[in-house]
Amino acid sequence: MIGELTAEETMTLAFVADRELVSEARQAVRIYLGRPCPDVQLCLSELLANVIRHVGEGTPVTVRLTRAADGRTRLEVTDSGPPAVLVARDPGRYEETGRGLMLLDAIAERWGMVGETDGKTVWCELAAEEPPDTPRGF
Repeated sequence: MIGELTAEETMTLAFVADRELVSEARQAVRIYLGRPCPDVQLCLSELLANVIRHVGEGTPVTVRLTRAADGRTRLEVTDSGPPAVLVARDPGRYEETGRGLMLLDAIAERWGMVGETDGKTVWCELAAEEPPDTPRGF
């Protein structure tokens, strides 16, 4: 585990990066958290899209999702690609790519990358999501 987050529980998924598996990974995260989690799912999608785009489909990937006792969520995506300098771009209005890290930066409380000898881990921590409004009883 990277950083200071005290883990309550961790889910680990290991698979080969493939565009068609992104939706399955998003669904697994929602099932694990037991609630709607659009911010976590968006961050996961963007990190997996970056692996597919910059390292390649077929790359072994490990996703770790940790729930902290205080409600925060930490997402880590590890791949075998070389460490890189991660920079949130400012794409042009009509560019179709380049917004993933901008989204991550806007949604996550903090994020970063840790280079390893055999790959890298990109991680982000998200604040506890507000519970959905519940109907008021009588």
